[in-house]
Amino acid sequence: MPFATTATLNIAFETGGPVDGDPVLLLHGWPDDVRTYDRVVPALHAAGFRTVVPYLRGFGDTSFLSKDTQRSGEMIAMAQDAIDLADALDLETFAVIGHDWGARIAYVLAIVVPHRVRRMVTMSVGWEPGDLPTPSLKQAQAYWYQWFMATERGRQMVRRNGKAFARIQWDTWSPPGWFEDADFERTAKSFENPDWPEITCHSYGVRWGEADKDPRYFGLDRRVHEAQSISIPTLMIQGGSDAVTLPDSTAGKDGFFSGGYARHVVPGVGHFPTREAPDAVNKLVIDFLRRRSLDEP
Repeated sequence: MPFATTATLNIAFETGGPVDGDPVLLLHGWPDDVRTYDRVVPALHAAGFRTVVPYLRGFGDTSFLSKDTQRSGEMIAMAQDAIDLADALDLETFAVIGHDWGARIAYVLAIVVPHRVRRMVTMSVGWEPGDLPTPSLKQAQAYWYQWFMATERGRQMVRRNGKAFARIQWDTWSPPGWFEDADFERTAKSFENPDWPEITCHSYGVRWGEADKDPRYFGLDRRVHEAQSISIPTLMIQGGSDAVTLPDSTAGKDGFFSGGYARHVVPGVGHFPTREAPDAVNKLVIDFLRRRSLDEP
């Protein structure tokens, strides 16, 4: 597996496709890893795209260079990681595909380096300006695991038994029967990274103001919070049966995207569209990446 060394990390990543193909950066979510794109990457290669699929900080073989670096799980930090990776690989411009955390990272990239992101596909997470709003009671109920990690007892559970904690999410975020045990076990190896518990807990704590931000990203954080719209052409894919990011929570975001926006709901699919409905996702993604504009049929 190749690695890219940045100022902060040794980033493990997978890459493939035509070396002269248009690059696509694929960012995974939580609790997941690069395997979420196993049935997407071959279709992108066949369509002529070059892919780069990194393990996010705290996942797989990606590691920090220094034990003293804050184990920040902020989306801003991971967006900077993605920029650093693109710099290391000499990717001047690229398309972005992001699922879950990866979608949040993609939105940040579209704000802070819009000149480099040609277009993006986001899955299972929407975007609107400013701080995350307090969710509806129904959505708050679905986010139980985030409130749990805001407590010390919850954080201790993640540190002691993170794999079982992750498995609960797989079991409940999508309709039953969408994965085999072997699928989970293969991905769960990425959660053995020693930084995974702290990255996980900090990410959800800082999201709701229950953990301190990393000062090194204050400037980027301010830019993201001040943004009122996103100018990058965006395709958003939502599972119609997503039991954690409820479909209603990602509806009605069109007005926040000045560069064109389309939202596609895939019926019967839960939180993991790339795993549950790869054929549908591949068609949507490749058609979108090939189009000159969102107005084309």
